[in-house]
Amino acid sequence: MNKKDIAQIRRQFKIDNDLLKISDIFNVYIMKESSDIYHHESQPFEMLDREQQELFMNNFKKLLGGQLDEKLFELKFQRDAENNSQLILHQGLLSSETEDWKEHMLKIVAKMLATRQYEKDIVITFIRGEYLKPMKRRNEESEESDRDSVYSHPFILCSLNNTQEPKKELLFDYVEKEFKYNFVVDPIINLNAPLAGFLFPCFTDNAADVNHVLYAAGKVNEPDLLFIEEVLNGEETMTAQDDKIVFEEIIKDATGDQLNTSTLHNVYEEINRMMEENEEEEQPKLDSKDIERVLKMSGVEEINQEKVDTAFQKVIDDDKYEIKASSVLPKYNSKSIKIDTKIAKISISPQDLRYVKQVHLSGKRYLMIEVEDDTVIEGFRMIPEAFGGNS
Repeated sequence: MNKKDIAQIRRQFKIDNDLLKISDIFNVYIMKESSDIYHHESQPFEMLDREQQELFMNNFKKLLGGQLDEKLFELKFQRDAENNSQLILHQGLLSSETEDWKEHMLKIVAKMLATRQYEKDIVITFIRGEYLKPMKRRNEESEESDRDSVYSHPFILCSLNNTQEPKKELLFDYVEKEFKYNFVVDPIINLNAPLAGFLFPCFTDNAADVNHVLYAAGKVNEPDLLFIEEVLNGEETMTAQDDKIVFEEIIKDATGDQLNTSTLHNVYEEINRMMEENEEEEQPKLDSKDIERVLKMSGVEEINQEKVDTAFQKVIDDDKYEIKASSVLPKYNSKSIKIDTKIAKISISPQDLRYVKQVHLSGKRYLMIEVEDDTVIEGFRMIPEAFGGNS
């Protein structure tokens, strides 16, 4: 799934939407002390109160929010895993009977409980439904509706949520004219910050992809590897942050850590060009040959394939590894690059990096920024000085 696919299905989670039909919701309450199922119940989603439906819809939207490879991860299922979750979920997806579907979801719950002792009581929510995607865009001039021809995407979505202790409050009784201590014993289910979850199957090019599952982490760049590997039986994944670190270490090793700002600007510019050329297709990935080409085109001298291959081997120990271009490129049109010095922190965009240089003068290092207009500091316009002159 790409970010456009995820955004489209995420937008569907709203009440009274004829493109999203949720048939059943299944809630499972887990006790923290014993990691046992305390209670579970299933019912048609349409039987919930409207207010409850809205709470869950917002929860599902939050679950599917965030960037790919940062909070959302498309995982390929492991081959030949025991008690394979791919098979369990696929069988659940095809189940015509609610009891049969619940049985398969409880198998997933059992795998969750076998891998972790939760610090709080948690609620695991499963829904199954159908996402309808029009084949054609709506044409205002035509009598034909965009609902006449649709792609049908059956799916299962799971959301894990913490519980919170209810607040102890002091109330004032207007009738009896007295202060009262109020304490509710029922725990509150926190649907505003899902711990984790997943969507099965993934959807690619308007077709279901049962060989992949979309995993959602609770926090950015903090996927639960135990959940991924033991519960979902997904293959090991790298976050965008991991990819960026690998890329930086490979570049440092291959170039001898001798990059200037102009060259770094050229590297980012070349990667951005690659992404723009592939905007409508799958986002490009960088292997060792791509990185060697990018460095050469960016003006790095004495670079060759052997140096890049050696760097790959040192850093990732896998000469077949591919780095997602989107993971290593800072947001190109925003001030996403942070320059930290002992006396100042500066933010600039990748495309403006060419205006920044580190220079040596009289045995000292200076950060020089080329500017078109006068510099204004705290409302004061600075007077230009001779370079290296005394203030």
